[in-house]
Parts: sequence; C-alpha cells; structure tokens
Amino acid sequence: MKPHRLGALFMRHLYLYRRSVPRLVEMFYWPLLDLLVWGFITVYLSQFRQTLPGFVTFFIGALILWDILFRSHQGISVSFLEDIWSKNLLNLFASPLSAMEYISALMLVGLFKLVITATVMTLLAWVFYSFNIFLLGFSLIPFALNLIIMGWTIGIITTAIILRFGQEAEVLAWALGFLFMPISAVFYPVSVLPSFLQTLAKAIPASYVFEGMRGILNSGTFSSAQLLRAFGLNALYISLAFLFFRWNFKVVKKKGLLVRIGE
Repeated sequence: MKPHRLGALFMRHLYLYRRSVPRLVEMFYWPLLDLLVWGFITVYLSQFRQTLPGFVTFFIGALILWDILFRSHQGISVSFLEDIWSKNLLNLFASPLSAMEYISALMLVGLFKLVITATVMTLLAWVFYSFNIFLLGFSLIPFALNLIIMGWTIGIITTAIILRFGQEAEVLAWALGFLFMPISAVFYPVSVLPSFLQTLAKAIPASYVFEGMRGILNSGTFSSAQLLRAFGLNALYISLAFLFFRWNFKVVKKKGLLVRIGE
C-alpha cells in the first residue's frame, strides 16, 4: 500500500468532480429527492390519527401508474444510450433516417417495453396484494395515456441534452424523471405541498392523474376538466420537446459533435 498511489487515484476522481457539474449535482440530488418525497409522505400520513382509508390501494396504484411514466421516459432515453454505447449512432444518422423518425421509433420501442412491464406489475399486484388496477375503470386509459405522453416528453428532452453535452449528461437518463416525482403528488395529495410547490404541481400533467386516481378510489369520481387540462399541458410540452430535440440535433450536426458522441 503506497500512500502516494492512493492519493493520486483519489485526486484523479476529485478532478472529475471539479470539472463536471452533473457529477456535483448528483451528490445532492438523490438525498434531496428522498428527503422531499418521504418527508411529504410522512406529513400526509401524520394527518390520520387512527386509520388511513385505502392505504394499500393508494400506494400500490400510485406505484403502478408512476412506473408507466418512468418506463415511458426510459424507453426513449435508455434506448438512445444503447445506440451510443454500441457506437451505432453515427451509422444511423449517416443513413436517410431523420431525427424525428429516430425519436418516433424510440417511442414505439418504449411503448412495447412498457406494455410488457405494466402487464407483469399488474399481475403481481393482483397475486401478492389482491389489488386490481382495473378498479379505476375506463379512466385508466386516459390516465395511462397522459403518463405515457409525459414520460415521452421527459425522454425526448433527456435525449436532446445527452446528444448536446455527451456522456457527462448520461445520468439524466435515470435522474430527470424522478425530478418530477415530489411535485407530481404520486403518494400524497397536492394539498400536502407548500404553496409555492402547489403552484408548480398545477403545471405538471402527472399531478392531475394521481389526484384523479385518489378521487376514484375514494369516491368513485374524478374531474374530467382536470384530465383535459392534463392533456392540454402534455400536448404543449411534447410539442416543445420535439422542437428542443430538433434544434439540438441541428446544433450538434453543425458543430460536428455527432462524430464524438460515445468516444
């Protein structure tokens, strides 16, 4: 054991953090996220002195719906990373394939993987916990569709950022989706959040979905107006995401960065 060798390797990794904003942010990102999510869950549960109605139903339903959003996000971003890791991205764009065709294909791949994952989760929830996600009725379809579109939006934005900034931004393929979890009211109502976060939650389509899920499990009804607002926000955000990807793709091609991705 040579101290100077240990010190050299230690300094090597410190220099990586010194020059990498994503690595620095990651040091604080996950602890902060855990603190926010589980802290708000604790606040919500503390409001019930004796029993919490539908405790298991709320949580398992929220987990399944959240996984729909998360898998939609990863279906695009991780599939994109697989092309980078296999050094196949340049080959793809050397063909007549357009950027929008590429993203659309990733959306289809993500949807295929999502159907398989959601089916498995639904079956396991029924076998282990006697939870039937279809208790949500036909509202399950617009709920799931909203979450899929939001997941696609996050995935497209993630892909655009990785395309522009390279491997340093790869952590976003797993982290960016979770950024929206605290203000999406996945495991607790929006009313638990501080007022400034409630304002942010109103701009997040997923918050209307999870509030709607709790409304159905509690009273059997949900606000169609809020669901329409979620669709409207999703339509706006995914349009902006496509434009953002297209703009970044043009910048990357113009600067010749496409050749260096994955090196």
